[in-house]
Amino acid sequence: MNDNEQNDLVKMKSETGERKVAGLETTWYSKLFARGREYIKNNWLVTLLLLVIVVALPIVKTSGIYISVEGAPEANLILGILLLLAGLLAGWLGGLIGTGGCAILLPVFTFWLGYSAPVAIGTTLFVVIFTALSGGYGHYRQGNMDIGAVAWMAPAGVAGVLIGSWLFTLLADRTDLICFILGIIFLIPTVRMIWEGVSPESREFSHLKIGRNLKGMSVFSMLVGLLSGLVGLGGGYLLVPGLIYIFAVPVYVTMGTSLATVFPLALVGGGIKLVQGYVALDAALLVAAGTIIGAQISAATIKKYKPATLKLIFGLYFLYAACKFIMAYI
Repeated sequence: MNDNEQNDLVKMKSETGERKVAGLETTWYSKLFARGREYIKNNWLVTLLLLVIVVALPIVKTSGIYISVEGAPEANLILGILLLLAGLLAGWLGGLIGTGGCAILLPVFTFWLGYSAPVAIGTTLFVVIFTALSGGYGHYRQGNMDIGAVAWMAPAGVAGVLIGSWLFTLLADRTDLICFILGIIFLIPTVRMIWEGVSPESREFSHLKIGRNLKGMSVFSMLVGLLSGLVGLGGGYLLVPGLIYIFAVPVYVTMGTSLATVFPLALVGGGIKLVQGYVALDAALLVAAGTIIGAQISAATIKKYKPATLKLIFGLYFLYAACKFIMAYI
């Protein structure tokens, strides 16, 4: 082989290698783009909510709207990080146990981050708007929801929220009494949930649809909505055990149905608290960003957990929260 032929061979190999590398790069970027486009297509609501928060947060910070709320600590970087992490945890655990995360966040805001009870109630209820919408959508895509039951329960719950929000204005200055009421309410589902979690003979329900006692569920949802408007909890803390133990709903279906019902309750109740000046909006947006991500993780992984495990987690956390709130009153 002469020198010209050798040079041609080397050149050919070089060009072939460059084409392979280029092909690999094109394939890598194409796959990344395709995956990103597919994720946005399948999770457009989550993406939209995160974009809303990203745009709204700097606007809120620069305008000062609802930031200087009496009863809220001064904003700083460490507090912002803690709020984001608290939101991630609340979204994940709240999605697993079928709540909007309000029951998880309230003790964090009140006992760990230094928010007053009224502001903690208003801010966490506002956060549940994002959590319930994101988590409910995730459960809907997973098939963990009964739309017919939601259509009956949601309007009744909203009516209850309006009544409870009016009662809240009468008790806003009695933070000790509010804490005591919260403690008692947290105790309601605690004992049964823990017992179901640790008892090996816990009763499970195998049917896939909620019983057709829709009128009874509507009345129950109205009572939950009243308590939500009064003490600022999204409602999942009572909807979950009520649907399971009163209406014999399977655990997985309960989670999505509860979140979908909680969304309009939180939308109305959180909007009222915002207008009344009990929402630290900058903190709420940071927590909401974390809860949206956490809720999606829980919706995708919930069937990997045993129902008894979920009940035990639910019950133990409520026992902790109940004791903290009652001790604060005493």
